[in-house]
Amino acid sequence: MSSHSPSSPAARSGRLARSPVVRRDGQWWLITGSGSVLATDPTFTSELDRFAAAMADADRAVAVLRSEQGGPPAPRPGRHR
Repeated sequence: MSSHSPSSPAARSGRLARSPVVRRDGQWWLITGSGSVLATDPTFTSELDRFAAAMADADRAVAVLRSEQGGPPAPRPGRHR
């Protein structure tokens, strides 16, 4: 598994794969209809980091496959609502 620096896609701000989890300013937040809660448990946040990194890797792999096959570009992660 690759390591990710703060400038990597996994560390940037944004929603995690249509989940109620958002990364802002390097911190994970759980978002609900009644507010948000900062995720502070290191085991949980490291799992979120790993999942975000895996999603970014998968997005890149899909983009490469689409470009090789001449298909439309993949949608940008975190841009759909």
